[in-house]
Amino acid sequence: MTAALALVLGIVAGLRSMTPPAVVAWAAHWGRLQLDGTPRYLLLVAMVAELVADKLPFTPARTGVGSFTGRIVSGALSGAALTAGLGGSLGVGAAAGGLGAVVGTLAGYRARTGIVRALGVRDFPVALAEDSVAVVTALLVVTAGA
Repeated sequence: MTAALALVLGIVAGLRSMTPPAVVAWAAHWGRLQLDGTPRYLLLVAMVAELVADKLPFTPARTGVGSFTGRIVSGALSGAALTAGLGGSLGVGAAAGGLGAVVGTLAGYRARTGIVRALGVRDFPVALAEDSVAVVTALLVVTAGA
C-alpha cells in the first residue's frame, strides 16, 4: 500500500514538483507521518511560488532536462519520506516516487497540452485545474496513508 501511495505522490511531483514535499512536511507536522524537523514553511513557500511561476510565459517546459530531473528527485524524496513516515522502506518509496514522477511529467504534459489544443482555450485555466488536481491528490495520498 505504501509503495502505491508513493507512486501516486510521484505522479503529483510530475505535475507540480514542490507540492509533494510541502504536503509531506505538513502531514508530518500534523502527526500523520513520523518525520522530525521537516522545513514545512519553506516548502509551503516553494510550493506556492511554483504554482505562480508555472503560469508565467518564460517558465521552461516540464520535459526539459533540468525540470524533468527536478521532478524525479522531488518524487523520489517525497515517496521515500512518505514510506519512511509510515514505517516502510526508504528505497521502495524512492523508487516508486521517482517512477511516478516520470509518469506524471510525461502524462501531465501530454494531458495539459492536449486539453488546451482540443478545447481551443488558453493554457491558464487548464493550468489552474492541474494545480487543483495536484494539491488535492497529494492531500488525499497523505490522508490515506495515515
